[in-house]
Amino acid sequence: MKRRDFVQYAGMGAGAMMMPSLLLGNDIPAEALLEPGMDTVLKKKMADVALNTAKSMGATYADARIGRYLNQYVFTREDKVQNVVNTESFGIGIRVIANGTWGFSSTNDVTEDGIKKATQHAVAIAKANSKIQKEPVVLAPVESYGEVSWKTPIKKDFKEVPISEKVDLLLSANGAAMENGANFVNSALFMVNEQKYFASTDGSYIDQDVHRIWPTFNVTAIDRAAGKFKTRQALSAPMGMGYEYMDGLESEKLSGPEGIKLYNRSYDIVEDATMAAKQAKQKLTAKSVEAGKYDLVLEPNHLGLTIHESVGHPLELDRVLGYEANYAGTSFATMDKWESKNFNYGSDIVNIVADKTQVGSLGAVGYDDEGVKTKKWDLIRNGTLVNYQAIRDQVHMIDQNESHGCCYAQSWEDVQFQRMPNVSLEPGKEKYSLQDMIKDVDKGIYILGRGSYSIDQQRYNFQFGGTLFYEIKDGEIVGMLDDVAYQSNTQEFWNSCVKICDKDDYRLFGSFFDGKGQPSQVSAVSHGSSTSRFNGINVINTGRTI
Repeated sequence: MKRRDFVQYAGMGAGAMMMPSLLLGNDIPAEALLEPGMDTVLKKKMADVALNTAKSMGATYADARIGRYLNQYVFTREDKVQNVVNTESFGIGIRVIANGTWGFSSTNDVTEDGIKKATQHAVAIAKANSKIQKEPVVLAPVESYGEVSWKTPIKKDFKEVPISEKVDLLLSANGAAMENGANFVNSALFMVNEQKYFASTDGSYIDQDVHRIWPTFNVTAIDRAAGKFKTRQALSAPMGMGYEYMDGLESEKLSGPEGIKLYNRSYDIVEDATMAAKQAKQKLTAKSVEAGKYDLVLEPNHLGLTIHESVGHPLELDRVLGYEANYAGTSFATMDKWESKNFNYGSDIVNIVADKTQVGSLGAVGYDDEGVKTKKWDLIRNGTLVNYQAIRDQVHMIDQNESHGCCYAQSWEDVQFQRMPNVSLEPGKEKYSLQDMIKDVDKGIYILGRGSYSIDQQRYNFQFGGTLFYEIKDGEIVGMLDDVAYQSNTQEFWNSCVKICDKDDYRLFGSFFDGKGQPSQVSAVSHGSSTSRFNGINVINTGRTI
């Protein structure tokens, strides 16, 4: 992940001015979001123009992606609306193989002439690149699916919900925070609809309608006399759902210690903002942690980021092979470790899977951006490294003949490449609750939410903070802590995992802004887990002055 971007957007401190331009298209009125896009008959006709042109010029493979990307963002601060953004981006991207080499071009001129010109450009790029490419592209076979479709299983389309209703909800959350002690509060709703059409010379014509939503806020409490301030971010998760995520259903809430409410597949932003203001005030007088070894109880909204950085990124095959070295580093999980078939990544209860089919997740789609049907597969099984994340032109490098289905482009105008799927820690198999876990800890810290983080270029040595910290003594929560961060390396950390709560505690964390590639692209990805315990982890005090 691009660290600067993640902290920036997850923190929500800067509002609308910090939105990346690449996620924006042309400004449109809100009602235009509801207009139907190009029908599938015309999409197929236009895609065939690209495919036939590519073949006529000697391309051995071609795919075309017609995309209509709709975004709505609502930003508020205290009792005011800062901005409402409605955008549309529409165009086509064409990828070809000619002379054994990739070529790509894109255009927003989705006419026969415009598509022909872009396709000719893509083929010309491929042929030019072939003069310096040493080895030809090797594509894993893929099934020809014909004409198929997939849609995120939503109950409420955000585009049909009036902006006034969204504004009222955010301002209600802000008001609840201010009434309960917050000095400042920013809140936002990010809503995305990707209408994607894929066609290839393999014979697939795939129409997909993908929905995502992310409600978030940042609450600040100030002690002017002491010259201190503390913040608390939302305990929401970005989700691959419709606006029904904002219903705040009681059935989707979990009870944590100290009156904390945790959220699964439905989010109560007003309740969370109320709680956030009280906790931000409490953090002003919280006990500063004493550095040392602790057993850490990590809830899913926190652990997801650790999974992302220490498992998701190092097991991207292109990173392992050095393709990301100039931008984001390499990986300690080198090919020889996988080839040994016994590389110990974590304890024997650590089972981590990649899954592009997980309902409600940000990465859930029916087919990836090169027409591969998505699936679930093992990355770590019983603590042992068993696989990577790879796409059609990579899997032969790990002696496999089937793509994992994790190819993605952030828009029609960007080339698709290998991106992280949802990467998740499987829950424990025996009945075991958060309350049970706390009872079993003598000296520990319960950590919730995202905070600062740092991990080295090989994704090995790291440091993570959080949003809320609670001291555990002799099986009980005894109060709030502050200035907490933990240090470890990837192997030590995952080998210290001694207990995982069961499926009833399982929840998703995610990000809209996982950055990768040169030029950089973002993708949306989720990480699921249940609350987990890691014994004997080194905790430092981040508030200490030298």
